[in-house]
Amino acid sequence: MSKKYQTMKKAIKMEIKEHRKSFLVYLTLRALVILVMILQIFNRNFENVFLCLLTLILLIVPSFLQVELKIELPTALEIIILLFIFSAEILGEIQSFYILIPMWDTILHTLNGFLAAAIGFSLVDLLNNDDRLQFRLSPVFMALVAFCFSMTIGVVWEFFEFGMDTFMGTDMQKDTIVQSITTVMLDPTNSNIPITIDGIHSIAVNGKNLGFNGYLDIGLIDTMEDLLVNFIGASTFSILGYFYVKKRGKGAFTRQFLPRRKTRDADFKRLARKELEQEEHEKQKEAGKETS
Repeated sequence: MSKKYQTMKKAIKMEIKEHRKSFLVYLTLRALVILVMILQIFNRNFENVFLCLLTLILLIVPSFLQVELKIELPTALEIIILLFIFSAEILGEIQSFYILIPMWDTILHTLNGFLAAAIGFSLVDLLNNDDRLQFRLSPVFMALVAFCFSMTIGVVWEFFEFGMDTFMGTDMQKDTIVQSITTVMLDPTNSNIPITIDGIHSIAVNGKNLGFNGYLDIGLIDTMEDLLVNFIGASTFSILGYFYVKKRGKGAFTRQFLPRRKTRDADFKRLARKELEQEEHEKQKEAGKETS
């Protein structure tokens, strides 16, 4: 177990340092997260400390996946993933960008739809180009798989937000102020007739005015907006992916978001294992000389 851990640790370090640009981004973000975590410790905000620790782990995930799955993430894609993690956890949650910048959540969900479609498309593309498998999908079906994969990720995430709000008392599905509502709950005849109330400018709960200039929508609009922008992001990449395959890989922009299989020389898990075996052999050799 210790040998496997050492091999993976060494391989991840080699992977992180492989691309200079993404390595510099990783070091910068890692330093910022550690700085924020120290400040949160001084503020005794241990929930945010946990978020910082989670972010540090997530920043390693791209390198871990590259080592374990033997795939190569394009530098542009890896940098965007790292920035996305930092923007969502540190800026969004701890620095309250979700509240301070109204479009922040929308931007991240759009980007998530785009990136998830790229990942789904890549999975099929890798299978399509594997000579060991009799697996071939047309460009239309590859685009459809990418789109469905991205939308599934988006829906599962909304399930997660709903679960956290319901069972953990969070507010991940942000509320929206609306000036009109339509509901069959107000139909006195119980005949499933929708009743509309317009011009709502205040709301009171248990006799207490909440101070909002309208009715409080509990998360529904936020969820639908998230899925809508996820749809836009997924559709955008699916279309780009379709033309990429149709033109036999000539799309330079799309190629920046598609992982590829590692060459043998870039298989850092194999190289790390080999280096550790050589180090162990040298130690045994030295121990043999000392005993003799």
